[in-house]
Amino acid sequence: MGLPRAELLAGLGKLTAEQQHEVRTHWKLWARPEQLAPEGDWRTWLVMAGRGFGKTRAGAEWVRAVADADPDARVALVGASLGEVRAVMVEGESGLLAVCPLRHRPLYEPSLRRVVWPNGAQALLYSAGEPESLRGPQHSHAWCDEIAKWDNASARATRAWDNLLFGLRLGERPRLMATTTPRAVPLLRRLLEKAGDDLALTRGRTEDNAANLPERFLRDIRRQFGQSLLGRQELDGELLEDVEGALWTRALIEQCRETEAPELVRVVVAVDPPASSHGDACGIVVAGRAEDGSAHILADASVERASPERWARATARAAGLWHADKVVAEANQGGAMVASVLRAAELALPLKLVHASRGKAVRAEPVAALYETGRVRHAGTFPALEDELCGLVAGGAYQGPGRSPDRADALVWALSELMLGRSAEPKIRMT
Repeated sequence: MGLPRAELLAGLGKLTAEQQHEVRTHWKLWARPEQLAPEGDWRTWLVMAGRGFGKTRAGAEWVRAVADADPDARVALVGASLGEVRAVMVEGESGLLAVCPLRHRPLYEPSLRRVVWPNGAQALLYSAGEPESLRGPQHSHAWCDEIAKWDNASARATRAWDNLLFGLRLGERPRLMATTTPRAVPLLRRLLEKAGDDLALTRGRTEDNAANLPERFLRDIRRQFGQSLLGRQELDGELLEDVEGALWTRALIEQCRETEAPELVRVVVAVDPPASSHGDACGIVVAGRAEDGSAHILADASVERASPERWARATARAAGLWHADKVVAEANQGGAMVASVLRAAELALPLKLVHASRGKAVRAEPVAALYETGRVRHAGTFPALEDELCGLVAGGAYQGPGRSPDRADALVWALSELMLGRSAEPKIRMT
């Protein structure tokens, strides 16, 4: 158990294939201390860590240890959806079937949503999106994966958790393990706020599992997200607190997330030009409007420390890539200059120059209200843009990264054009 990893790997080459498999499934040889169940009389063990930390493996190994030790164990496996429970918690690379040795591998019965070990221990699959399915069944243990990802529309996530707790009453010491990347959602906040002696908390970063992750992945992901707020959350495992009075919260943005946008009837590119090429970024945001009246953020094409020619070319590229029908540009820094620079970049689209007569946060308030009513979606993840949105405070202050929320300002101009002005009426493209 104390051998260095390099010696363990070297020793594997001297074993038969069957022996190698047996050694690789000997968890205590490979686990880091923080992946092992803590000592003490805890009821809930929460592993809150960055992506790639090894949370899934830790959860599967804990369930495996429970099943090995107790033939009467009845374990609830709860994920965001049944598909994810099956694909990640049961059949995934670090799921239950993969971590168990051949001699004690359980049988997965998809039609019954059940995993059965040779000794009689069982695990049942549940979706957090179906809270009522957890009302009634009894369990001795539970593993809940990515609880911060559970859909909380109509309080589904918290109801699923509560129903699970009511049924966690078999055996002498019912226990629950939850694994998640942190997000500021009600369920996770409640769990941490009400934490007492019965909660064991393990924190960790992506880099803690560097020995099992590609070096290039670690380098590229850190370069891309760095110390951005999203990077601190997704890589460093920090639960980020919202700025008091912020117009946007991370929970609100997460509720507005989608994997891809629907068919759109209008697409605009909004530009917030910098005062100089040595200062702030040039905010460039692409947004579209669907036939049902919803707005969708498609891209953050902003550029840092760019000359007028460079940000104009970036705007033209974004407009061409997304087949935009209009460019909206803030002209407070010189309307004629902005127009001429964009035209020089061979931008052949209608150009609308807008002038800011109010502060950024004041202009943002009606746009934030669109998010509150569910009329805006983010088609993907935009770390720098979302960090800025969460720094805009009602009343005019900005408490986000950088000196100015240039990306957020471009988003406000785009959504104002699509949703709040006279030109908000959709223009159906003729084919």
